[in-house]
Amino acid sequence: MHVAALAGGVGAGKFLRGLVRAVPAERVTVVVNTGDDIRVHGLHVAPDLDSVTYWLAGVADRDRGWGRSGETFRATGELRALGAAGAWFGLGDLDLATHLFRTGLIDQGATLSEATAAIASRFGILARVLPMSDETVTTRLGVLDEAGRPLDLHFQEYWVRRGGRDRVKNVRFDGADRARAAPGVLESLAGADAVLFCPSNPIASIGPILAVPGVRDALAMRRTSVAGVSPIVGGAPLRG
Repeated sequence: MHVAALAGGVGAGKFLRGLVRAVPAERVTVVVNTGDDIRVHGLHVAPDLDSVTYWLAGVADRDRGWGRSGETFRATGELRALGAAGAWFGLGDLDLATHLFRTGLIDQGATLSEATAAIASRFGILARVLPMSDETVTTRLGVLDEAGRPLDLHFQEYWVRRGGRDRVKNVRFDGADRARAAPGVLESLAGADAVLFCPSNPIASIGPILAVPGVRDALAMRRTSVAGVSPIVGGAPLRG
């Protein structure tokens, strides 16, 4: 049995950690949201890819839910002391190594898919981890701040920098209409015995994946064996 999963965020990471105990990991393909990828200090940071990777590898911080277990933040502390513009995005020291490695590969000509496969291999992950696209798709939000002023924000600015406190008026996935699904994505969705929607934010994590041309069609053609795990229980969001 082969299972394909659409994933993003901490809830997905925890779910997948359990899934590979029920299904052999080498028979699981995970298609991961990259809409909230961001450049920080010149580095390509892929929060959802990293969350999925760390949870599958068993090195995620179980208390915070995100980042690495045993993480330190000395580099971020120094960057804040220096007044670095991107220091609001707290990168852990172990996490920083992942971003340096990924960015180096991409700068040398690798695709995001190739960089992701290299990282997964180094963590000993047997499941296949795929970005939704090798091309840039960016989740942006039109919001009103506390004074009622309109702002256009990257998802990470809205969620991390501003604490999600602004009133969201609209969400868009810039670049999605021109993007192509990463190699293996559409084939996995079409050929899997079952497709699962992980307990991820349906707008911020699943929405960008569905916005990539071909993904909705691949799912619609299946007709059966597609299931979703709700990230909302009793009216409250469930974080894994």
